[in-house]
Amino acid sequence: MERFRKNILLALKIGIGSSIAIYIAQSLDLEYAVSAGTVTLLTLMTSKLETFRLSLSRFATFAVTLILAFVIVSHISNIWLAYGLLLLMVVFIAESLGLRATISVNSVVAAHLVTSQDLSRGSIINEFLLVLIGVTLAVILNLFHANYSHRRQIIANMRKTEGELQKILGNVASYLRGGELREDVWGEISGLEGELQKYIASAYEYQDNTFQSHPEYYISYFEMRLEQFKILHRLQREIIRVRSIPQQAAVIAEYLEYLSGYVVEVNSPVEQIERLNALLESMRREELPRSREEFENRAILYHVLMDIQDFLYCKAEFVAGLDGRQRKLYWESKEKT
Repeated sequence: MERFRKNILLALKIGIGSSIAIYIAQSLDLEYAVSAGTVTLLTLMTSKLETFRLSLSRFATFAVTLILAFVIVSHISNIWLAYGLLLLMVVFIAESLGLRATISVNSVVAAHLVTSQDLSRGSIINEFLLVLIGVTLAVILNLFHANYSHRRQIIANMRKTEGELQKILGNVASYLRGGELREDVWGEISGLEGELQKYIASAYEYQDNTFQSHPEYYISYFEMRLEQFKILHRLQREIIRVRSIPQQAAVIAEYLEYLSGYVVEVNSPVEQIERLNALLESMRREELPRSREEFENRAILYHVLMDIQDFLYCKAEFVAGLDGRQRKLYWESKEKT
């Protein structure tokens, strides 16, 4: 549904913006008026932030295209040869400067200049106005972005991720108490890692389409959760090697059940790390295992706890990376509710 709304909004902006651009160009009696609509379309296919960057680049490379056109058209009258050489140089310069996105508009300008063989002041002003109208409409229309619904979807993805993590930890705890290790839960981890990659991309898109403070918070959050999912993969490989459940497993299961309640956005895992360290110290003080199998199983459980420690450290590093402004924007209001 969110993707559908984005597509509808983009289609409306392109359709309306291109039409208005052509109308303005025709009202000014500009030649090739339809090209103003094309410039609007090509510029609207970017994020809000990228639109501003691309607009500046378009004007800079427009000037370069004019200079090259003066040199080439003045010496080569053959249209196909002049256009090919001009486009070759425009593409080479744009690619060298990392401005590939400007090539399309400059190729249109080059086609107009080479076809008309007119490099008079009026012709140059005509081309400049076509670019100016198209870019201006795109900048204005790209200010309208469904940021509210986008942010709401991002938050929903955060809650979904937390719920899945809680479910996985709960399943591990159940297994350590003698239950079954549900394969469907572990099978979902790989799929969720793929989903998290999409969530990160969505967070980047949100960052590029908003001028609010610290939108990179969501990117950092999902990258942190992705690392935690990778740790759970490692934990899975440890768990399936347990041949029989040692008595210490019940204590670990109790800890995991306790921990799952704190796998939420607004939580600094200081208390959870302290409690885990106490559990690790308690295991170190226990009597040595009496059999090889018991030794191996207890060693595996110890590695499970180390994985959980890494899991908590991921969140701790994320929290440590938050500045005062981010805490106020994203945490304080939620802590009060």
